[in-house]
Amino acid sequence: MLLALAGVEVASAEFVGAAILKPETVAQFDAYVHGAETRIEREVRSPSSFLWSAQIPGRLAEVRAGKIVVEASAGSPVTEIQDGLIHDWIGAVFIPGATLQKVLTVVQNYDAHKRIYQPEVVDSRLLSHSGDDYRVYLRLRKKKIITVILNTEHKIHYVSAGPTRCYSRSYATRIAEVQNPGDPQEREWPPGCDHGILWRLNSYWRFEERDGGVFVECEAIGLSRSVPPGFKWLILPMVEDLPKESLARTLAATREAVR
Repeated sequence: MLLALAGVEVASAEFVGAAILKPETVAQFDAYVHGAETRIEREVRSPSSFLWSAQIPGRLAEVRAGKIVVEASAGSPVTEIQDGLIHDWIGAVFIPGATLQKVLTVVQNYDAHKRIYQPEVVDSRLLSHSGDDYRVYLRLRKKKIITVILNTEHKIHYVSAGPTRCYSRSYATRIAEVQNPGDPQEREWPPGCDHGILWRLNSYWRFEERDGGVFVECEAIGLSRSVPPGFKWLILPMVEDLPKESLARTLAATREAVR
């Protein structure tokens, strides 16, 4: 047990050193996102595939029965690219008795996200709103191997797909890790030159009112630094779990807030 704990400490020290986001990593992430968005656009335009939950027999029933279902969208918890890891997870929850408008009212109340999604969302505020477009600030807490605080800004666009369906796309336009959070000496690392816990984050939401409630789904595609080769066996399982756990908590908190 002591040897295992020592291994975690050494691996953590190796992992948390500063990393730099490289142009080649960004290019490979953007290529991955392009493929994912092509698929998502095809799905939301088809009534039969609008919901991810409805694409496999039995999954819709599981979600309808109250289970929060979260799976790796690409079939693997991470996709390794040059000096980076892509995390692509999709999940679904059903909110009985809700209406589409009620769910959207909660989700689009960005000033309240710091209350709804705590402790992961430390602070939140709406920066601007015009029609179906929103700009939002979120201060995030990510905790697994280490705890980091991130100042982030997001651009979000909603699309109505009829009286009972809606979907949105959210892009983090700025992610800056905070040094000494809460301290008078607090300052930001330059974006892309930090611990590399989260360099990119896109979120794709789908909402459908049916079966006496609303199905809420979210696919989150994130980018983090790569794991040192000698410590993959130890650190990679922990890194893989973080986005899955975060998405499950987000869906559960959304259901609770609507209720």
